[in-house]
Amino acid sequence: MQSFLELVQHRQSDRAYLDKPVEKEKLERILEAVRLAPSACDSQPWKFIVVTDPEKRLLVAEATTSKLLSMNHFTKQAPVQLVVIEESGNFTSSAGGWATNKHYPHIDLGIAAAHITLAAADEGLGSCIIGWCDGKKISKALEIPKNKRVMLVILLGYSAQTLREKKRKTIEEIVSYDKY
Repeated sequence: MQSFLELVQHRQSDRAYLDKPVEKEKLERILEAVRLAPSACDSQPWKFIVVTDPEKRLLVAEATTSKLLSMNHFTKQAPVQLVVIEESGNFTSSAGGWATNKHYPHIDLGIAAAHITLAAADEGLGSCIIGWCDGKKISKALEIPKNKRVMLVILLGYSAQTLREKKRKTIEEIVSYDKY
């Protein structure tokens, strides 16, 4: 069994996937991990749409690509797409956000996305968080109400890529103690 740090070291954004379906049991464990994710005032301001239907996956993938920027064309390969929808926070979270000038649902969705990708890595799956998307096209394809906002698409599948070395800033560049 790998440690949490080893899991984090091996998790990467995968941009190529094998033509192999994700087992339902693995997907269910990933969804349980995100269900248990923390959120401000336990508001859980999210809904996740699991997209596995090939025609709908293609529509979502097309809404995440840009011909002009030649971006995200690999999204068509992933056998599972999790569409992340922002829901309203509860009263306490909303009031706290107003008082602190923070939009807690966005923070909460980031936490949820981390839970999804780490749970996927723990299941031996690759993942990639896609922020570039046409939410209106995705909403139309998946019958999402107009008052809801598509925030992210998270790809899941068996990676066709080898593990890459992480290029990160040093700990000294990002951490200080007791002052900036």
